Amino acid sequence: MGQTITEKIFSDHVGKEVKAGEIVECELDMIIGNDITTPISIKAFRESGAKRLAKPDNFAIVLDHFIPAKDIASANQAKISREFAYEHNLKHFFDEKDMGIEHALLPEKGLVVPGDVIIGADSHTCTHGALGAFATGMGSTDLAYGMITGKNWFKVPSTIKVVYTGKLGEYVYGKDLILELIRRIGVDGALYKALEFTGDTIENLDMDGRFSLCNMAIEAGAKNGIIAVDEVTKAFLADKELAREPKYHYSDEDAEYEKVIEINVNSLEPVIAFPHLPSNGRPISEAAKMDLKVDQVFIGSCTNGRLSDIAIAAEILKGRKVARHTRMIVTPATQKILKEAEKHGYIDILIDAGAVVSNPTCGACLGGYMGILADNERCVSTTNRNFVGRMGARTSEIYLANSAVAAASAVAGKIADPREL
Repeated sequence: MGQTITEKIFSDHVGKEVKAGEIVECELDMIIGNDITTPISIKAFRESGAKRLAKPDNFAIVLDHFIPAKDIASANQAKISREFAYEHNLKHFFDEKDMGIEHALLPEKGLVVPGDVIIGADSHTCTHGALGAFATGMGSTDLAYGMITGKNWFKVPSTIKVVYTGKLGEYVYGKDLILELIRRIGVDGALYKALEFTGDTIENLDMDGRFSLCNMAIEAGAKNGIIAVDEVTKAFLADKELAREPKYHYSDEDAEYEKVIEINVNSLEPVIAFPHLPSNGRPISEAAKMDLKVDQVFIGSCTNGRLSDIAIAAEILKGRKVARHTRMIVTPATQKILKEAEKHGYIDILIDAGAVVSNPTCGACLGGYMGILADNERCVSTTNRNFVGRMGARTSEIYLANSAVAAASAVAGKIADPREL
């Protein structure tokens, strides 16, 4: 029996053929920490007696959740990471001088390479599977072990193959592909599995859509999401100075899968996930009939804060205004994305329409700052989670959607179908 991509990546790293279910200790190509989780890792690192990082050039700290600091506590968290980065002369340390949300910034910098094994103390580390890497979230102490040894332990996950076929309709994107899958299998439908995304729909999906798709693999309980490298991937990487030589892995025709799920997208509408789970997906045509007033719209995060998301929003908002009773916040995922959006005129369009554009940050997504919801408020958000209290008050409601649905809802002041504007 052949191997899946995920099995092949682990086999390459441990120097022998491995299969799903095996426990392996594996060399790490990249460890990612942020301002919330890294201080815990640093504490564990120091308590272990370690004096130096096993692979300093394979460790990145990205201050992205509360930067610039929102209060004394977050400033002190950032201070711990800064001091550690300066102490160890970290090559890959990113703060206000080169801002970005970690899962957008590192691919942009060429620090995520096909064939890598990557861990991060952030559950959405699975985003990087869009580049043909194995990437997963782990705890802060797991991160510390990697910092000390350059390795970590894994149980090789079995794989669920998801085959998307057909042509995406108007205003349907990678976000809708993953929301539809989660709607079908639930938030635990891929628990500790690899989700391998394939099919002609994926072949025609741009990189931004692929990042969104893999980003939310964890919302189905998956250990990782992954897409095989193709010409779209190579075009994305072409202008980057990659940190390592890429390795391309492809599943064998006779690879053994846990199951195969087939989704035809020809009739798929934009999907919107109702509170309080990402699995509560409904077609936008159904949701738009419910006259659900919207207090806030948020476009950003590691899921949908890329240039195409800002372009989509600008296209819809051009010549229009955000509804009087609705706030609209747009957070580009990196400074480079912000600069590109400015160059294309998108930022002017958004501001003229009544949106506020912030610096790159995770802030609003996790209910941290720069977009907190008040009691009983309703938000349409391009983020990845809509749990109770995720973006603020426990009585608030979050509806997950793509950037087109979010922008249309800002204009309408209620959940709206962008195809009907």
